[in-house]
Formats: sequence, C-alpha cells, structure tokens
Amino acid sequence: MIYSGTDPAAIAEAARLIRSGELIGLPTETVYGLGADASNDAAVALIFAAKGRPTNHPLIVHIAEAQQVLDYASSVPPFAARLIAAFWPGPLTLILSRKPGVATAAAGGQDSIGLRCPSHPVAQALLKTYRTGVAGPSANRFGRVSPTTAAHVADELGDALFVLDGGPCDVGIESTIVDCTRGHPVLLRPGVLTRAQLEAACGEPVLDTEALSSNAPRASGTLASHYAPNAKVRLMDKAELQKAVAALPNSTTTAAPVAVYAYSIPGPHTVSSASVLYRAMPLQASQVAHELFAVLRDFDAQGVAQIWVEALPATTEWDGVRDRLTRAAVQP
Repeated sequence: MIYSGTDPAAIAEAARLIRSGELIGLPTETVYGLGADASNDAAVALIFAAKGRPTNHPLIVHIAEAQQVLDYASSVPPFAARLIAAFWPGPLTLILSRKPGVATAAAGGQDSIGLRCPSHPVAQALLKTYRTGVAGPSANRFGRVSPTTAAHVADELGDALFVLDGGPCDVGIESTIVDCTRGHPVLLRPGVLTRAQLEAACGEPVLDTEALSSNAPRASGTLASHYAPNAKVRLMDKAELQKAVAALPNSTTTAAPVAVYAYSIPGPHTVSSASVLYRAMPLQASQVAHELFAVLRDFDAQGVAQIWVEALPATTEWDGVRDRLTRAAVQP
C-alpha cells in the first residue's frame, strides 16, 4: 500500500505502525528504507526476516536531529562532531561507540552503532513525529538492487507493506559510511560525498580501513557481493565493450538480450546488433548515482541475461557509483 508522504494522516499512521512494532517503507534522499523502531528488538527482527538479511549484519538508525546522537552513542569524537555539523541532515552515516543495552539488535550485536540524519522532508516529518530512532536498511531483499521509488519497494516486498511515497530519491545510492570508533575517521563505504569533502570538514585525513591493523566494525552494504540485479553485471573498458557488442549476433529473437549502459560507445542507431538494449550513461557522477538502481531494475524487468557497463572514470567523485557497480558485478 502506497500513501502520499505529504499527507499528515499518512505520516501519523506510519508513526503508529512503528510504535506498534510493525514495518513501513519510507523515502530518504539516498534510497527507500524498511523502517522499524530501533529500540524494539522484536520489530527489528522483522526487518531481518523480511529482507532475508543475516542478523549480525548491522542496520543504520535514522534520527531526526543531531541532538539524538547521545541517545545511542556513548561518545562523539571531535572529528565526528565536525562531520555532523557539515553534513547532517544528509547522506552521511557515522559509526560510533554504542551505549550498552541500546538498539542491540539493530547494531547486529556489535558495540558500535551506525547513525544517520536524513534530509528527505518525508523522512524528517516521520522521525519528528515518532521522536525516536528508526532502523532503516534499504527496502529490498538482502544483497539485491536498492529501491529508489515507492513502486520499487512494493514490487520488492509486496503490496501489504505500508509505504510512504516521497517521489524518486534525489541521491540514488546509499550514504557514505565513516567509522569514528578507532581514533581517526575511516571510510567504510563511499557515497556521493567525496574523501576531499570529508577531510575538509573533519580537519584530518580520512583513512581506508586497510590502513589500520584493528578490525573494522561491520557496516551496511560492505559485503563483496551486494546491490546485484538478477542479470549478471560485467564491467568493461570502452574497447572491450565495443568489441563485445560487435561480436553479438544480429537477431531480434534473442530471448534474453544483453543490456549496455555506457557513456562513450555509440548509441543504438550505430550498434550493429538488434539484440542489444542500450541506455546512455550521463557524464556526471551525481546523475549516474541518481538513476543507477532504477536503470538496473529496468534492465531486469526487460528480461536481460547480462548487463554490460562501461568502466567509470578513475576520479574520486565516481567512487560511490564505482563501489556499487563493483559489488553488483560479484556473483554471490
């Protein structure tokens, strides 16, 4: 069931459902989430069950404002406070040391907790109405393509789920995740925020987890295989992609054609094979992030067996999209 996120009655009903221990779908600026009361371990267990997600794979807790951080975190390092001031509300998740006994199930049993303050107005309206944290992983089956519209959520999890419709997600890929539990900011998952932006805000280098000898906390969306459509994703450079397309048979009877998502190879009017579904990739990383998951879902809906994607530019603004595509290309 999809309800308008601009309807106060729908917001109130969503808050009531969460308070009753039920699940809802909600929009954020990154992707749509599957929400439950972060402090209700039984409700959080329903999230894991609905997604088919391992219970030791932690969830991100969404809060309405920065003041709620200390409801869940035992401490906030100065560099984390600077990141909060710079990017909240927004697409940044911080991993912080967790208060004992708080949101244990949502944290996957770890002594750390992932916190985010989303900027989407519908998410903000819900969180301010409910007045406590909402655990909200992406509203899809575990490891699959994240939803960026309310219709995606209903298609994935069924019409019985109460879903607040906030329109297509502006960002389109999940939040950047920075671990703040090891004395230095450590990038666990790239997003639309670049390393340079993070470093400028927090005033010190943002490390890769490989640079530290201590183990990183588990975090959402960091498994090798993730964000995967049903079709097999292959990443190719321009020359490899052109050669592969040229080698395809010119047939209109292919039951499961190949889809191509590329920014520099010729469009369909110059591709010799009629068995290719072609989609032009935008030239800006933010535009690709915005549409990426919708494109993958659309190709799946058209029954393709493979999705061939042109390798992305090797610049930092593409790190978030590159991360999602790299993980999508790993076969589980």
